[in-house]
Amino acid sequence: MAWHWIASAWGSPEGWEFREYAPTKPGPREVTIAVRAAGVNPADAKHVAAPRPGQQLPVAIGYEVAGTVVAVGPGATAVTGPVSVGDEVLAFRVRGGYATELTVPAEKVLHRPASLDVEEAANLLLAGTTAAEMLHTVGATAGETILLHGASGAVGSIVLQLAALRGITVIGTASEARAEDVRALGGIPVAYGTGLRDWVEEAVRSLRRSGIDAALDAAGTDEAVEASLSLVSDRQRIVTVAAPRQAEDHGFRALAGTKPESAAFRDAAREDLVTLAGRGLLRVPLSRSYPLSEAPEAHRFLSTGHPGGKLTLVPGPESGVTEAHAGSHDRSGGDL
Repeated sequence: MAWHWIASAWGSPEGWEFREYAPTKPGPREVTIAVRAAGVNPADAKHVAAPRPGQQLPVAIGYEVAGTVVAVGPGATAVTGPVSVGDEVLAFRVRGGYATELTVPAEKVLHRPASLDVEEAANLLLAGTTAAEMLHTVGATAGETILLHGASGAVGSIVLQLAALRGITVIGTASEARAEDVRALGGIPVAYGTGLRDWVEEAVRSLRRSGIDAALDAAGTDEAVEASLSLVSDRQRIVTVAAPRQAEDHGFRALAGTKPESAAFRDAAREDLVTLAGRGLLRVPLSRSYPLSEAPEAHRFLSTGHPGGKLTLVPGPESGVTEAHAGSHDRSGGDL
């Protein structure tokens, strides 16, 4: 038997249920993974907060995991090649990742490089593929200067690193407290707040550039949208993952992993991201890990908007049911 989190009613994480269940045996082209780490993302809660087309209750929670293959179905081949029992893997866009064990299509599975930390692996692909698609959508190329809103967040931190690898200069908005985080990943930090456009223009002048070539919005605030519209004349070079209504109103582009074209691009981007992370060229900033049994608590912390890095759920031998794994582990060194 295994344990997993499900939403048996639409609503907040406080209403989720932690249940024992029997994972299915892998069928053709499927594998079963013993989960070592599950990534925590805002989408996990957002997608069960209210009814969604084509989705029925109960819903198993969680989209990305890392762990060990414990069973392989006939004809199963991972994205990265043949897969065997004992392989260390990560999997993304799965259903029910908040679990101790789950069976998934092998087409969702990639081998985890030994050099890639298991908690980083569990948090890499949702944010990573989103970041890659944002850069692709605006056509950012070497030598250009782009504006990135939410530069210190999960998606923003990956955008910064991918842009640096490609020779793209990024001016990134963030809080003053996170400015050094942005700078450490190759960005030029600008504090959000009153006068944002002026601060961005000053940063452009300091670089001796002619202006902002494209804008990427991972924040979704009115201020971010207004700055993007005022600084980038070509609205096809403005993209958001956080303000779809404003995008529709103002004629710029909004991305979502539920759209077929986005899903296809993100699937194609997975292997390159894993390769970069395995080579040490891409890292996932981590903040805290929680026992699997404390998933709602992890989301309460995530909802503060200042997690300082990615959060991870870690199943223990007791599945988090006993007190042996009570309490969270702070990867950032701050107080809990």
